[in-house]
Amino acid sequence: MMKRLIPITVILIALLSSSDARSQSSTSASIRKPQMSDTIRANVYADNSFILYINGELVAVDSIAFVPHNVISVDILPSYPMTIAVMAKDNFDPKTGMEYANTNIGDGGFILKFSDGTVTSGDWKAKKISWGPIDRDTKSPRIESVEVPNNLYAVDFDDIGWTNAKEFTEQEVGPKQPYFDSDFKGAKFIWSEDIALDNVVLFRYVVKAPPDGKQRIDFRNLNNVIPENPPRGQGRPRVPSRPNGPGRQERDGQRGNNGEKR
Repeated sequence: MMKRLIPITVILIALLSSSDARSQSSTSASIRKPQMSDTIRANVYADNSFILYINGELVAVDSIAFVPHNVISVDILPSYPMTIAVMAKDNFDPKTGMEYANTNIGDGGFILKFSDGTVTSGDWKAKKISWGPIDRDTKSPRIESVEVPNNLYAVDFDDIGWTNAKEFTEQEVGPKQPYFDSDFKGAKFIWSEDIALDNVVLFRYVVKAPPDGKQRIDFRNLNNVIPENPPRGQGRPRVPSRPNGPGRQERDGQRGNNGEKR
């Protein structure tokens, strides 16, 4: 009796698996290619520079490390939960922690706003990895540093031991242009505990759902499926003949086999 039941069970499992596969295939096949309307705008400003990762992938790098303080604006394709990781750096001498030919103790600051409503705040996690001059000693300045944690930018990185970022006012940071020409409304300047002595600071934050409440398609698996209506090659565009001039056949008809005009 058992021998008869085994084949039937196998057949049922196979049918169910096939049905699930067809369902998944149908779901996957129905995804479309993203458009620019699916993206959101990211505005980022750092005193003095930053590297930005989202969901483990490099998204933006401040291309000017020091002067001027520049705003980096990029379009990103969001997917939630969205893990943001940042390395922010103040301008400093790697041996003394000072700037301007070792004549000044600088200060940092970082602010970010996405058009989906994501903003920097004291809810972000922060960790300093380089600081100085120790004890504000400018006569014999020195710094202390720790290594950048492995997999800092990974989605599953454990930042449980990090402290919350500290918020600073616009007056405390003193941002320069073009900061005032960009949209940072609702965002806060953040850093670690000491805005002057902490020279390299790491930040992490997880956006669990779109802050603006807008539902968005998750395109993360797009490379593993065939999207709807994939683009097809159109070949080389045809070059139109010159206006008010003879066409190719007419021009060719005016020449003999040796290329001379008849």
